[in-house]
Amino acid sequence: QAQLVESGGGLVQAGGSLRLSCAASGLTFSSYSMGWFRQAPGKEREFVSAINRNGVGTLYADSVKGRFTISRDNAKSTVYLQMNSLKPEDTAVYYCAARVWPTVTRNGYEYDYWGQGTQVTVSS
Repeated sequence: QAQLVESGGGLVQAGGSLRLSCAASGLTFSSYSMGWFRQAPGKEREFVSAINRNGVGTLYADSVKGRFTISRDNAKSTVYLQMNSLKPEDTAVYYCAARVWPTVTRNGYEYDYWGQGTQVTVSS
């Protein structure tokens, strides 16, 4: 059974940094493109970033471009999201997701597996 477990969330002041990790098990990690999404209270889930199987292709939401960096380590079956220059509007539960197709996508419905999420809170 595929499982995705996020970690690294927490409380940080505006301007600070956090690195989220998502460890995958029960699937051939290198065969999956990966994505990060987030959901703030009272809002719909939104796309944050995605990375293809070999880590060469990436995609970012405009709201995080230049501040967040997605990466992966296929040997560790882990995808990361480095978040710098955090803003209060980045506060949300962050989810990682796995997609068996090789290309990156912003569409949540195209992902096959989801993690439970990790809370990120940015104080002003």
